[in-house]
Amino acid sequence: MADAISAAGSCLQPLWECLDATGVADAVAQDVASFLRLKSNWGDLDKARGSLRAVETKVRGRVTMEIDKLNVCDPQVQVWLNHVDELQLDTIDEDYSQFMKYSCLCQCTVHAARRAWIGKRVVEALEEVNKLTEEGERFNNFGFKPLPEIVERLPQIETFGLESMLTKLHDLLEKGDSNIIGVWGQGGIGKTTLLHVFNNDLEKKARDYQVVIFIEVSNSETLNIVDIQQTISERLNLPWNEAETVDKRARFLVKALARKRFVLLLDDVRKKFRLEDVGIPTPDTNSQSKLILTSRYREVCFQMGAQRSLIEIQVLDNVAAWKLFLSKLSNEAYAAVVSPSSNNVVRERAMAIYQRCGGLPLALNIIGTAVAGLEEPREWISAADAINTNLDNIDGVDEMFAQLKYSYDRLTPTQQQCFLYCTLFPEYGSISKEQLVDYWLAEGLLLNDYDKGYQIIRSLISACLLQTSSSMSSKVKMHHVIRHLGLWLVNKTDQKFLVQAGMALDNAPSSEEWKEATRISIMCNDITELSFSPKCKNLTTLLIQNNPNLNKLSCGFLKFMPSLKVLDLSHTSITSLPECETLVALQYLNLSHTHIMRLPERLWLLKELRHLDLSVTVALEDTLNNCSKLLKLRVLNLFRSHYGIRDVDNLNLDSLKALMFLGITIYAQDVLKKLNKTSPLAKSTHRLNLKYCGEMQSIKISDLNHMVHLEELFVESCYDLNTLRVDAELTTSCLQSLTLSVLPSLENVIVAPMPHHFWYIRKLVILRCPKLQNITWVLRLEMLERLVISHCDEMLKIVEEADSDEESGVQEMKIQDHPSEEQEDDAMAENPCEERDNDYQSIGKSKLTIGTIHTDFPKLRSIVLTDVKKLRSICKPRDFPSLETIRVEDCPNLRSLPLSSTYNCGKLKQVCGSFDWWEKLQWEDREEAASMESKYFIPI
Repeated sequence: MADAISAAGSCLQPLWECLDATGVADAVAQDVASFLRLKSNWGDLDKARGSLRAVETKVRGRVTMEIDKLNVCDPQVQVWLNHVDELQLDTIDEDYSQFMKYSCLCQCTVHAARRAWIGKRVVEALEEVNKLTEEGERFNNFGFKPLPEIVERLPQIETFGLESMLTKLHDLLEKGDSNIIGVWGQGGIGKTTLLHVFNNDLEKKARDYQVVIFIEVSNSETLNIVDIQQTISERLNLPWNEAETVDKRARFLVKALARKRFVLLLDDVRKKFRLEDVGIPTPDTNSQSKLILTSRYREVCFQMGAQRSLIEIQVLDNVAAWKLFLSKLSNEAYAAVVSPSSNNVVRERAMAIYQRCGGLPLALNIIGTAVAGLEEPREWISAADAINTNLDNIDGVDEMFAQLKYSYDRLTPTQQQCFLYCTLFPEYGSISKEQLVDYWLAEGLLLNDYDKGYQIIRSLISACLLQTSSSMSSKVKMHHVIRHLGLWLVNKTDQKFLVQAGMALDNAPSSEEWKEATRISIMCNDITELSFSPKCKNLTTLLIQNNPNLNKLSCGFLKFMPSLKVLDLSHTSITSLPECETLVALQYLNLSHTHIMRLPERLWLLKELRHLDLSVTVALEDTLNNCSKLLKLRVLNLFRSHYGIRDVDNLNLDSLKALMFLGITIYAQDVLKKLNKTSPLAKSTHRLNLKYCGEMQSIKISDLNHMVHLEELFVESCYDLNTLRVDAELTTSCLQSLTLSVLPSLENVIVAPMPHHFWYIRKLVILRCPKLQNITWVLRLEMLERLVISHCDEMLKIVEEADSDEESGVQEMKIQDHPSEEQEDDAMAENPCEERDNDYQSIGKSKLTIGTIHTDFPKLRSIVLTDVKKLRSICKPRDFPSLETIRVEDCPNLRSLPLSSTYNCGKLKQVCGSFDWWEKLQWEDREEAASMESKYFIPI
């Protein structure tokens, strides 16, 4: 057989040489190889198919992770997955198996054409599988956060009796002269539900508008302008600047909104306000924009400009109310109520209960939920009797509260007390869950069980006595009707609450009103002094925070409060705290964001104190060694306080065995070393502020190895600091926020290849670092979402770059003018498995080889550049797949931004800056400039 093949080959040799001369030889060789190597190629295909399956499993897993985070699959990844799905290998399997049944030479000769056909298909399939495998292994980004929809869907429940109101609202929206529409009715009647349904209906009309914004106004006497502005900014993808004044931000938002056709839904407006003062342009017929507001007051709708377009919501009719009530019942309770029995006691009592709700949707929801699980006639009789008893001799609002009280009665005593505590907060706005639980713990309502606090919050939400905040999962809110119910319930007990929160008060209630109070809340007002010495023997909670002009407390103000457990004076202007040694029961003391200069000499006598917050106390000079004597402290927060630990002997907190959370400001390098060596104390450190560390010339992040819970690092005014080194010695870090402020000597920030400590950094702020010429190391912050740079005098570029090394396909990064040996070692130690973009540019004079890298800024959403005089550009063209907003102020030399077609920034929505600056940007052509201006630019 071998001789025959050899002879055939000799005969074909001249023909082969002829084909080779014409260039056909390669193609023929491939066909011959596929013919002769069919079995071998088939084995290779089987192995390649296994590799592709493994890669596909990995890719699909990563895509699932992105989808679980509410992101969307990257389009390139989706195309790849489609190609994988379209592979038709089953037919090749079947044809190959069928062919291999014929194995002798004569049969192979007979079926040579079929063998060649199958061999060619196997080779083609092998090439396609290998190509897909290679493409799949190169993927680094699997998803991205989707752009905000024109209409952001809101939670919506099944509605009853609102159909006619919804039709009226849509009709008014279509009328050209109805630019401001008012909806009014009593509290709890369904205005918010109507607005939620209407908002979601606008998805069908998304083409007619560019943005639909829903805002929970819920203002009392004090309008919460900042929350409104923040909601508008988020929906417009505008950058947020905490330092900006309300007036300046309002002018900016008016300009931004005026450029769009919008529908603005303002829910629960309780008092007239000027739209432009918060950042809303008054819509007119020319703009085609609409504003719809709801209010409990008809006059407010008139005052806001809705005189010609007004809808009044009435209580539900009997049919709709009954349907709503039944919808809240369990299947068993529903069956018992609708049973056709002629003597149906359950139905009779259920109808009595629903009728007492008076068609008020809020009452129907709450009472229906409260009786949802009742089945037996005696349970329904008891429930109906309880409601009937409580309603005796009560008219109007009191009657409604008595009906709602049944939900309260079904709570445990602890849940009831926690619910009543929520009434201390203002009607408007939200309540921090964490703050609420801290208060409850200090009051002794939870018996040191932190988790139970969150369980109670969930229970109150389930009972419709608290609501989740639509803006933040960390906060809850209280419907105004339910809040008044709580205050009404307090008056029925032996407790006495004095609540005047958010009332725009200039003066505090008189000392006589304080005497019998058990809890007092005068937060969120304009009180300037508390010059009396109230005698409050029963007072357990005193909330005075957010009175920004309060600067005077009488010397004896705290003298007669022996039962006080919670004292909150945060966000006031007080400079001192009166002697408080009589506060022997105090467990919670919050003095954050005040001007206090020193703590009282006898603060250490407060032996029960568990929570002490002194963060951002800009004038605090001394704690008089009090903190170390408060042995029951679980929370001690001195983060960004003017008072910091200057000497290792002053870091005497080892006695705080119960400490779980430490925020600290440190003024010396040796103190930092001692803190990190004190393992229990280091493990409690969540926030670290390094300030005025005069001899500190460098920081090595791995030296903070024991601070395993460190979330925020704030380095400021360390005048000799020239190097910050983020090494790869440790891979675990919780650090999410980094601020570098007023560091005149800082030249080098060295970030090692992955893994490194900055993996989870989401916010980076660099202020007044004049020697930083670039921050190329941000390319390694793969989770970075927000970048703020201000007053960096010598910064020419954010990322300093040079031509790429085409031969090696690697990136070179400038870290410092003269790289150290340790830096070069870091480069050598990089994990070669970290794949990066081959197109990525090499950077800088001194170079750090890090291999091919991912998309440089995969998560970056916001860039804020302020007063960076010499800055010319951010970087060379590259991908910014998540970038949404850019804000530029006082950067006269900035000439290029990631805007043109050479950049990938498909999610970019807004660029904020001055007209003069925009005109100076360098464009490829003026047509492109005009296109970009109309698409993105918002003047400031």
